[in-house]
Amino acid sequence: MASEKRALKSRKPSVSRAGLRRPSASEEVHAVRRRIYYAGWLFVLVSLLLCGRAFYLQILCAPQWQERASTQHRKIIRLTPQRGAIYDCQGEPLAVSLEADSLYANPSELDAALERLGQSVPALKNELVAERSRYAAAVAKYLKLDSRDVAKRLDRDKKFVWLERRITSEQSRQLEQLHLPLEPRNGIKSLEHPGLHFIREHKRWYPNGHVAGQIVGFSGVDNDGLEGLERYYDGIIAGDGSYLICEKDASGQSLGSGEQVVKGQLGRDLYLTIDKQIQYLAERELAEAVRSTASRSGSVVVVEPDSGRILALASWPNFDPNKFGQYSAAKRRLRPICDTYEPGSTFKLFLLAAAMNEKVVTAQQQIDCGRGSYRVGGKVIHDHRPLGRLSVADVLKYSSNIGSAKIGAQLGKETFYQYLRNFGFAQKTGIDFDGEGTGILRRPADWFEVDLAAISFGQGVTVTPLQLAMATSAIVNGGRLMKPYLVEKVVDPRSGSESLRRPEIVRQVLKPEVAEQVREMMVRVTDDDGTGQRAQVEGFQVGGKTGTAQKVDPLTGTYSPDKHIVSFVGFAPASAPRLTILVTLDEPHGETYGGIAAAPVFARIAEQSLRYLRVPAERTAGHEPAVPLKPVARLVPAMTSLERGTGGGGEVARAMPDFRGMSAAQALALMAQSGLNVRIEGAGRVVEQTPAPGSLFNAEMCLTIRLQPPEVRHATL
Repeated sequence: MASEKRALKSRKPSVSRAGLRRPSASEEVHAVRRRIYYAGWLFVLVSLLLCGRAFYLQILCAPQWQERASTQHRKIIRLTPQRGAIYDCQGEPLAVSLEADSLYANPSELDAALERLGQSVPALKNELVAERSRYAAAVAKYLKLDSRDVAKRLDRDKKFVWLERRITSEQSRQLEQLHLPLEPRNGIKSLEHPGLHFIREHKRWYPNGHVAGQIVGFSGVDNDGLEGLERYYDGIIAGDGSYLICEKDASGQSLGSGEQVVKGQLGRDLYLTIDKQIQYLAERELAEAVRSTASRSGSVVVVEPDSGRILALASWPNFDPNKFGQYSAAKRRLRPICDTYEPGSTFKLFLLAAAMNEKVVTAQQQIDCGRGSYRVGGKVIHDHRPLGRLSVADVLKYSSNIGSAKIGAQLGKETFYQYLRNFGFAQKTGIDFDGEGTGILRRPADWFEVDLAAISFGQGVTVTPLQLAMATSAIVNGGRLMKPYLVEKVVDPRSGSESLRRPEIVRQVLKPEVAEQVREMMVRVTDDDGTGQRAQVEGFQVGGKTGTAQKVDPLTGTYSPDKHIVSFVGFAPASAPRLTILVTLDEPHGETYGGIAAAPVFARIAEQSLRYLRVPAERTAGHEPAVPLKPVARLVPAMTSLERGTGGGGEVARAMPDFRGMSAAQALALMAQSGLNVRIEGAGRVVEQTPAPGSLFNAEMCLTIRLQPPEVRHATL
């Protein structure tokens, strides 16, 4: 044996005929061992990788996979969240969320109930189909739905089917009393509303109806904001919705009744710059003006000139967000922000302001306006009457187109264009609202001589009412263009934290002394012989500018001779302006001039708003305006039913009306007849008032009424 081993060691490797060396036996053994060694380490490595992957999936990723597995066995139904409330600047609610019952059915539960009923009372087995039909008809009756549609829903092989979202309390009460079978039988124990389940959701309610409806907007069936501030701030006020969870099997069929609810969180509240009282005044006076002049539409902007806070945005026609489905998109549109129009003579304000700021003209400089006609670039410009020589201040006072065209030519198109851009025209104001218009202002390179003249008195350019109101406020407040805003404060009801918005200056457009000169010229417009004399307010000195612009006929592409947009923009009081107010009326009939149709609307809104804001009067008590103002008490039918008797001096004494049970809109309408200073607290229907009904009152008294929603259910999320 040993000799054989020595022979193997001494044996030399053989060489093949091809010249390649054949490995020895020992080399072959080592090669086999290496292959086994590598295979073993490969096996160990693979085992380690598998163990590592298993550890990653089973330990590190366990929560994720457990959640996925749980999701596959659960059906989640999203419920409407409790949106944050929307309040006006005085804390009065404009939009709130109330709890309401939503009704869903479990058809499988109904089938089981019918089956048990048939087993316990064999005589009913042949009538179970009829019982189901009668049951569906009763449910449909209370919900005011089609009985066939309800029957189809109850016949589905499911555990969860919505029947109706956010039903009334009366419907809930009726359905809770529903029994099966519907017809009483001797010896049969009836079943209470089998297969029907109620769950609390939140319903959006707008307590003031149409008041500020176009500003606030509305939310849809799932409480998602669809228009207005409800849409713009949806991410802030929406909150986190609750969830209804149902267990389901591998085939997707629900296993339980689905009564497990995961509560969400409240949305944040918005506090607007809008004042509900001033908003109501603006809407009421605008509606009256549109009706009396047979206008197609109209709009009002009320802004605080020093800050840019919007106090009111009225548009006619308007709508009630509680019934938004009954109104067209045209009625839901907020015209002061979204619509554009040719401003007409109100645009002369910015021409004169620019020319005086550039020292091209002075207030007392004389302009020859001729005999009422003036040829520019092959076109003839007309004044409403021959005006002769006028000072620049009188060009504004008497609204001379010829004088404006000549001042525009002196200013130059490039400079005029830059000032118009600085005043904010042909660009968005940046207000926190969707759908804002920009208007049209062509570049000066595209202006001909006649274009410069036309733009000087407000034709050939379009603006939004909000742009014009903010540009006028820049003149009123000392030359500062402010950024308008609607939401002043955002409040988290859970933590009480607040996020405030401060007034923002966009730019300084005019020198303060020039702005003051133009403001004084605007006051002269409302003099007894000015075009804005009907804008006078008893007890206050005001300023403004009238505007009458022809509309373009879409058929001919030229200006229509009988279709106009009339407007008046002004401020009050003159010494320390608190309000800038713009009124526009589209296609009024009869008195188609801004000084006749729009200026009186300005006067009524300004008078009542200043009285509401308790601004002290400026004029002497004996001063009477040149044009008698329409008394506040005559804006609505007289309160003859409230007359109690006659006081001293033959003056009629009035008894305090009984507002209890009225809506906010009804109460405000009745208040307008009395001339009272009013404070409204809460929302819904009037439940309390001070002074009490029946007590005597006078115009100096302050009335406080407290409102409460018709259905108040407090939710805890």
